[in-house]
Amino acid sequence: MRLDKALSSSGFGTRTEVKALITHGKVTVAGSIIRDPAYHISNEDISGISVNGESINIKDKLYLVFNKPDGVLTAMEDKRLPNVGQFIPANLKTRKLSPVGRLDYHTTGLLIITNDGELSHRLTSPSYNIPKIYEVLYEGAPLTQKEKNEASAGITLRDKNTPVRLKPAVLEFTEHEINTARITLTEGKTHEVRRIFAQWERPVTALRRVALGTICLDDKLSEGELRELTPDEVRKLKELTGLT
Repeated sequence: MRLDKALSSSGFGTRTEVKALITHGKVTVAGSIIRDPAYHISNEDISGISVNGESINIKDKLYLVFNKPDGVLTAMEDKRLPNVGQFIPANLKTRKLSPVGRLDYHTTGLLIITNDGELSHRLTSPSYNIPKIYEVLYEGAPLTQKEKNEASAGITLRDKNTPVRLKPAVLEFTEHEINTARITLTEGKTHEVRRIFAQWERPVTALRRVALGTICLDDKLSEGELRELTPDEVRKLKELTGLT
């Protein structure tokens, strides 16, 4: 990997800014000053790189979890609407990060953001059956065993010109709270949860994703905050998707 690319992808600035650091002798590899931005670094070199005299941690892939607020578009940029990209720190803007899948504009909760394209594909592809858990607040009569059975059998949505058969889902009722439920899906049809509840004549008034695969949203992460996944969390995601 080129030295300038490694530094840029690790959040040390744009390619131009990183090249300036290197050509001005601010970067060392294994104790030697390197002034060539195209210098090739090996896996053995990665642990011995310093910038301005401080050892740095080069990471090719980055994995973040974000607690998406209401009224935020699942996109890295948009000229009109608040978007996920506005919550990404400036030093990570060059990392080519993208959300894993989508949450609707008014859906809140867990969103994984990464530059690992293969993991992102596997987490969103229906063929990998990755569970996604949503908390739902709805209007209308409380759901019954009838809706549970329909969900587990696989609902056929009939709100479009062509009926769509969904994969089986798990519907759970929240104890002591009326008009709330949890639903676990393994695919990501557009507005899937809202369309399911609309077919049951229970309009959704609030929707929040609380889990994706092995990652759960914890109470310590406030809306609008993000954090880096731990190595153990990344390992479990990769095991779930068959990448290890």
